[in-house]
Amino acid sequence: MILLALQDIRKSFGTHEVLKGVSFTLQDRERMGMVGVNGSGKSTLMKIIAGTETADGGTVNLQKGLRIGYLAQQGELTGQETVQEVVESVFIPLMRMEEEMRSLEHEMAEKGSDEEALRRLGGRYDALMREFERRDGYGWRSRVTGVLKGLKLWDMREMETCRLSGGERTRLCLGRMLLSDPDLLLLDEPTNHLDLKSTAWLEDYLNSYRGAVLVISHDRYFLDHVCGRMAELIMGTVETYTGNYTEYVAKRAEVYETRMKAWEMQQKEIARQEAIIAMYRRFNREKSIKAAESREKRLEKVERLEKPQEERIVRFRFETRRTTGEDVLQAEGLEKHFGARELFREVKIHLRAGDRVALIGDNGTGKTTLLRCLTGEEKPDAGQIRWGAGVDIGYYDQHQSGLHEQKTVLDEVWDRFPRMEQYEIRGALGLFLFSGDDVFAPVSSLSGGEKGRVALTELMLRKDNVLLLDEPTNHLDMDSREVLEDALEGYPGTILAVSHDRYFINRFAEKVFVLEENGIREYLGNYDSYYEKACRDAEPDAETAGMTKTALDKEKKRSREEQQRIKDQQQRLKQAEEAVAKAEKEAADLEGVLADPETYRDADRAAELTKQYNRVKAEIDRLYGEWEALESL
Repeated sequence: MILLALQDIRKSFGTHEVLKGVSFTLQDRERMGMVGVNGSGKSTLMKIIAGTETADGGTVNLQKGLRIGYLAQQGELTGQETVQEVVESVFIPLMRMEEEMRSLEHEMAEKGSDEEALRRLGGRYDALMREFERRDGYGWRSRVTGVLKGLKLWDMREMETCRLSGGERTRLCLGRMLLSDPDLLLLDEPTNHLDLKSTAWLEDYLNSYRGAVLVISHDRYFLDHVCGRMAELIMGTVETYTGNYTEYVAKRAEVYETRMKAWEMQQKEIARQEAIIAMYRRFNREKSIKAAESREKRLEKVERLEKPQEERIVRFRFETRRTTGEDVLQAEGLEKHFGARELFREVKIHLRAGDRVALIGDNGTGKTTLLRCLTGEEKPDAGQIRWGAGVDIGYYDQHQSGLHEQKTVLDEVWDRFPRMEQYEIRGALGLFLFSGDDVFAPVSSLSGGEKGRVALTELMLRKDNVLLLDEPTNHLDMDSREVLEDALEGYPGTILAVSHDRYFINRFAEKVFVLEENGIREYLGNYDSYYEKACRDAEPDAETAGMTKTALDKEKKRSREEQQRIKDQQQRLKQAEEAVAKAEKEAADLEGVLADPETYRDADRAAELTKQYNRVKAEIDRLYGEWEALESL
């Protein structure tokens, strides 16, 4: 069943035509990813679908009664409500329904032998209960808990929203939208403010979601795991492909090659026909002139194929001036605090020549701060940092704070490398798509992606043998990300990169460092290898390397104790869940009895049953509290 159909959508801003005739359909329960270079009109198209932007032409057809969830439509937060109150506001109708059911129970208990009143109240109560159960009235609290934990908002559930950061507020609005269960979810870069664990949770949530999803994302790993269809906005139009992101990339290349071959063959045929026409005209006879005119008419009727065009992409590679020694970096006992808050402690890092390491961890663990400590821009509160011989450090700052806003693009790079000729600087900038008058644009006028390309230009020209990269794929379009990955693939130096881009990590990393509060946990392999081991609760490959037998025995003992603790906790959690289920069944049985008008013929029995029901409900609330406490351990 088609939920959404776009037909010939057009949109211009001034003289710039962004959308030139976009048409596609979205089926029920379909998950479609939307991609395209920065500025191609993805967000504009999504706003048109959501109704917050109007198209200049074309039609948007929605299924009658379709409920749309769009993050920008979720409304502003007042700042006075708590995080939990915001997400629970979705279920206010259920809360009111539950209050009415309690009120009806008391009213039926008071009516006693009034059969007519009991019949009327019982009928209303029965209808309410069926609707309450249909809308999962008994499960919404656990859904709220799951969303708050999945989006890392559980620990701040009692916090007023005015105290949240921008990213936390966005996550909160995302959680509220997910709980509202719309028929169509419109998600514009939903993973931007999520760490890796929260992103993995969102993937699982969307994969089990009952509605349809249209998502804009630069997270290729996310698109691979969520989407079964892709739409690419290119040159103002849209092309759709079945399959996830990886399948789309392969199919797009095949389609481009097929179209290019068809265009080349048509051009050859047109040139052949024009040569024949010219030859006939040279004969200058009546018969040959008629033949030439006949061929010209046929040629004019031929529908000319447009030459396939690809968006311009960055093409470059990293080189080094010299090689390092075997030991590139040794850091031990690193600690960092901000006031009373401790970011990390006991951090130990050993990088060897040629290592390719991804540094990951939850938001707020201090990954960027750790990189800044290694570069000397921040000073650790404790520990030692020793760089090896012949090390040249290149640092990519995700915020590009080192760029001078008042300079032009050309001067920004040329001032860093004054010994180079202008044509060499412009040639380097040309690799990053700065051509012609683009190089005279002030840095302050550039987008985030353009500033990132300037910073990468400078990093490429430095030819350092150690690269410390802080979220290098942020703000880059997908094609540029893949070219960056290709450039790093042939890089002979050492790489330590902070990234949330799991696709990027899979492409370049041979080790994964997980930054935690009390140190770094090391895993061999790329992100998929790390995730597989983490899911098995496996210890990192390098954890036991070089340990003595005594140390290994102690480690095994600690592991056994931890496994037993987890087993005991799981057992207690299971018992708590069984107790909740038993109590809820008892409450449901009592509700059935209380819903029967015959119950109220005996006023004393009805009153006792009502008291018993209230005791059971109080017990359920207590058991839920115990379950949540165990779940959060």
